Amino acid sequence: MDKVVSAIVVTHNSAGMLKRCLKALQKQTFPLSELVVVDCDSTNRDYLAEFRQASDTILVETENIGFARANNLALTHLAIKPDFLLFLNPDTFLPPDFIEKAVALADNHPEVGLFSGKLLGYDLEKDSPNGKLDSTGVFRKWYGRWYDRGQGEEDLGHYDSVEYIPALCGALLFCPFAIVDALGSIFFDPEFFLYKEDIDLSLRLRKKGWKLLYSPDLTAYHCRGWHKRRRVVSHDVRLLAARSEILLYKKNPSPYAFWAILKYCLVKFLRF
Repeated sequence: MDKVVSAIVVTHNSAGMLKRCLKALQKQTFPLSELVVVDCDSTNRDYLAEFRQASDTILVETENIGFARANNLALTHLAIKPDFLLFLNPDTFLPPDFIEKAVALADNHPEVGLFSGKLLGYDLEKDSPNGKLDSTGVFRKWYGRWYDRGQGEEDLGHYDSVEYIPALCGALLFCPFAIVDALGSIFFDPEFFLYKEDIDLSLRLRKKGWKLLYSPDLTAYHCRGWHKRRRVVSHDVRLLAARSEILLYKKNPSPYAFWAILKYCLVKFLRF
């Protein structure tokens, strides 16, 4: 029996990236059965006009309710119950065989609740790969801080093993739909407005006995929106990120929570 795969993309002011993201989905050797796009109150929604009439896309327009809630909302708009579900950021571009490889991998690993792969950096301004790794999974330092493994490093093949890992980057997640059923109406925790909801999801699934699998064969390009120069990022976004970090360590206790609280105060009061 043929497998059914649906995809969800949440967008906010992503006009410069969404078309490229969806074009890559349309070129998949394993075709999608359904695509749900949720726009969270983009400043200018003119770029969504072509999707409002598209027969192969379910477009949901809402207020800026946050990344976690928007993904949960998308789940309620699925017209069919798929075998697998792909969560994708609009700034993530897939190679044509991604879904085909992901389905084959999932068929061979029924113990896995979430799959992801090697995210490679992409420079939108230059419209080309930047030659660096973006994420090969999310790991935890001995003192508690979570980080994207390999970020900013050259891809020298040192993360080329299939392995179970602690957490996965939410820019690209592939999972059996049974996971959605297992978690009920709350897939991503709606308390997280932006950032860290992927780590929280990873930890909740692991507590339920599911494994998380990283495969270097599942490659994609990611134009990560977080700028290395903090001052380029708006104060509101930095504050949201700091708040999410506190929330993560509140739900998953860690000594690093003390630094997260300090960082939040520095951002809020000193605009660090």
